[in-house]
Amino acid sequence: MTKDPHMPANIHRRQLLCAATLTGFGLSPPVLAQSLRGWDEWKAAYVAADGRVTDTGQRNISHSEGQGFGLVLATAANDKATFDRIWHWTQANLGTRPDGLFAWRWEPGRGVTDTNTAADGDLFIAWGLQRGAERFGTAAYKDKAAAIAKAIREKMVQDGTPWGTVLKPAVDGFTSPQGQVVNLSYWVFPAFDALNKVDPHPQWEALTKSGLRLTEIARFGRWGLPPDWLLLVNPLQPDPSRTTRYGYDAARIPLYLHWAGKADVGKIESFTKFWTHFKCDAFLPGWANVVDNSIDSYGADPGVAAIRTLLMSGKPPATRLPMSAQSYYSATLGMLVEVAAREGGRR
Repeated sequence: MTKDPHMPANIHRRQLLCAATLTGFGLSPPVLAQSLRGWDEWKAAYVAADGRVTDTGQRNISHSEGQGFGLVLATAANDKATFDRIWHWTQANLGTRPDGLFAWRWEPGRGVTDTNTAADGDLFIAWGLQRGAERFGTAAYKDKAAAIAKAIREKMVQDGTPWGTVLKPAVDGFTSPQGQVVNLSYWVFPAFDALNKVDPHPQWEALTKSGLRLTEIARFGRWGLPPDWLLLVNPLQPDPSRTTRYGYDAARIPLYLHWAGKADVGKIESFTKFWTHFKCDAFLPGWANVVDNSIDSYGADPGVAAIRTLLMSGKPPATRLPMSAQSYYSATLGMLVEVAAREGGRR
C-alpha cells in the first residue's frame, strides 16, 4: 500500500463562524532586513535543542519536510546557530540512505520508521542548504546542496512523459496500474531556480514548465481546483485511490507560485474563485472535494487562510494567532507565508 507522507493521523480544526475574525501570521512594521516575525516563537515551539523539528500534530514525529522548512526559515531569520543544529540532526538521523537522499519519517524512541523519501522534503533540504551557503558563506553547504539536488534529479525526476519532465513524490511507490501519481504541491517552484545555481541542469527549468502546465490543466469540480493527488493519464484525473480533495497538500500550490513570482492572474484564477465564493469573508473551508463538490464545514487552519490573504493582497495577514493556538502545520505555513511575502518575485 502506498503511503501519503504528509497526511496527519488527526487534523484538528476549529469551526469558524461569520462573526469570527480571520487571523494568520503577519508582519508588523517596521521589519528589519534580517528579522523574521514569529521566528523565536516557532523555534521555541517546534525545534528541539538538538535541532529536531517536531511535528506536534503527528505524535511528535519528525520528517524531512519539517527539517527542510526549518532550514529555509532559519536562513530567512539569519539564525546560523539554529540552522546548523537543524542540519546536523537531519544529516545524522535522516541521512541514512545510500543514494544521498533522506528518509522521510523519524519517530521518538524508534528512529527512522520509513526509509522512503518525500520529494518536497528533499527539495526543501537542498534549497535550505543552498540558501545557507549564500546567507552564511559556508562552501560546504553549497557542495552538499549540489549533491542532494543531483540525487533528486537522478532518483525522482522522470523525463519523457506525455506531460513533460515530472517529479515523482518519492523514490518508491506512487505508480499505479493506470499510471504515475504526482502531487503538485511538491513542485516547489522557488527551489528550482535556486538549485539550478548549484546543480546546473535543464531538468530544473523543465520541472518549472511542467508544473505550471499541470497546474493550469489539472482543474476539477465547480471551482476548477487541483487535487492533492493527481493521476497522470490523458485526460488528467484525481487519483481515485486517494481522497479526491483540494486540501492539506494542494493548499500550498499558490504559496509556491507567489514565492517564485509566477502567480499571474491565469495561474491563480481557480484559487481566487474558490476563496471568494463564500459570502462570509471570515469563512474558508479546509478542503473541497473536486469530484462531488462537497466542502469542509469547519474552517481552514490560520496558516491556510494566510496563504489566501497573501495571494489576494500581496501581504501576510496583519494579525496572527499564537503558536500555542495552532497546529504545527498551520503555524509553519504561516511562517512560510511571511518569508514568501518578503521574497516573492525574486529569482
